Amino acid sequence: MTYALSWPLQEAVFARLSADPTLSGLVGGRIYDAAPHAVQASDPLEDYVTLGEEVARAFDTATDHGASFDFAVAVHSGRQGYARAKAIAGAICDALIDAPLSLSRGKLIGLRFLQAQAQRGRPPVRRRIVLRFRAVIEDS
Repeated sequence: MTYALSWPLQEAVFARLSADPTLSGLVGGRIYDAAPHAVQASDPLEDYVTLGEEVARAFDTATDHGASFDFAVAVHSGRQGYARAKAIAGAICDALIDAPLSLSRGKLIGLRFLQAQAQRGRPPVRRRIVLRFRAVIEDS
């Protein structure tokens, strides 16, 4: 197992989400590693996506080394209801589940959805949905 596969995974997830036309139609280019302060202050109705925390575990076999990564992608919305946030969350799932991600190191064995949690909040983020995925990567 190596944590060196983490950054290639994050790069590939970011690239996949950024290139998805449905998601781009919903959030434009507002996909971040961490949301800039300006996004939250500029317009409370701006919807955006952040890449979140992860947990890595060894996923070695007798002949290969790899890791599994449970990682989060969060939807942030300043809107009153869940409709827009859920549409964005659905687009993220459609873009990532079983996606053939191209990694700069390693080979993606599988990518699946684990869970989602929808939460209410205070402005500027009235709605937040945290999606959790699992990626299994074999080191190259």
